[in-house]
Amino acid sequence: MATAKTDTAAGGEALTITRVFDAPRELVFDAWTNPDRLKDWFGPAGFTMLSCSGEFRPGGVFHYGMRAPNGMEMWGKWTIREIVRPERLVIVASFSDAAQGETRHPFAANWPLKVLSTSTFSETGGKTTMTMSSVPLDATEGEQAAFVAGFDSMRQGWKGTLEQLDAYLAKA
Repeated sequence: MATAKTDTAAGGEALTITRVFDAPRELVFDAWTNPDRLKDWFGPAGFTMLSCSGEFRPGGVFHYGMRAPNGMEMWGKWTIREIVRPERLVIVASFSDAAQGETRHPFAANWPLKVLSTSTFSETGGKTTMTMSSVPLDATEGEQAAFVAGFDSMRQGWKGTLEQLDAYLAKA
């Protein structure tokens, strides 16, 4: 029996993360959309960037590889859907291999192949509020459930990543 898929971008449970950065919106947006800046902060704490390249334009792809402290390599890619500078970035995120082929999550076989992520950036008094909302795209019920079950882990991972962004912005 085939498992039905739904476009959960149209109504699935989203992971939403909001963070305030003590930096102007243009700088925060650039940190998210310039591979030369992304390589200096993006990824879980303790990981090193192996490769980082791409075109931040609608239809463009950002591809990256990271090495975990235990030596394991992980690859990912973002397909850019929308960029409204410096207000909004919409991407489809997926795990990949070194050749940009789409792959499953290395630790969760039931993870959605694609996640739609929308990030908005607003500025008040020289500080930038970034809100990122992510939902599985075209996911089975099992993939949706795996995504929701991973909320705590994703929040923890993003906490470390965004702390690295904070440190990067303080020096930029």
